Amino acid sequence: MQLLIAAQAALLVLGLDIGHYREVGAIIVHPSTVVVRGPRHAAVPGLMTDAPLSVLGQAAHRGPIVIAWGAVRNDARHPERGHNVVFHEFAHKLDMLDDVIDGTPPMPRSELERWVEVCTREYESLQAGGDRFLSDYAGVNPGEFFAVATEAFFDRPVDMARQKPELYEALAGFYRQDPATRVARKAHW
Repeated sequence: MQLLIAAQAALLVLGLDIGHYREVGAIIVHPSTVVVRGPRHAAVPGLMTDAPLSVLGQAAHRGPIVIAWGAVRNDARHPERGHNVVFHEFAHKLDMLDDVIDGTPPMPRSELERWVEVCTREYESLQAGGDRFLSDYAGVNPGEFFAVATEAFFDRPVDMARQKPELYEALAGFYRQDPATRVARKAHW
């Protein structure tokens, strides 16, 4: 369990500094789906709910990452689906580094304008019912957009590079990686 989670989490920071995970103090692994209870913000802005919510993972700001082992195992077996709870929750931790959960992790100013332009356009297109390369969950808010896009970037890089080249390039610039080329090289072995 530790090896699989650590290997997937490490993939995100191969081109970054390990210090990007300085806020990851604990990882809590549940055997299956976690049910969150208690009051929290609802999907509709300004409303609260206390209805039980089933989750596969959750990253708390200045807190632990919680993940369901069943989802980790399933995601590792089926990367072609483009879903990976480890990538998703660790991407949230990267987004949280600047204390603002807005889908924009800390990056050099020289890259920020292009990042905002591309990600905003893709996010708004998704919300408007545009291309569905990313799952609908990416349209919940910009933070979820970044986490879902990260999943696709690492699990389906060739598809993303082909179908969403500008988004792929933005993510490749942030992560300092080109997983589509890595996958293509592996396919030619």
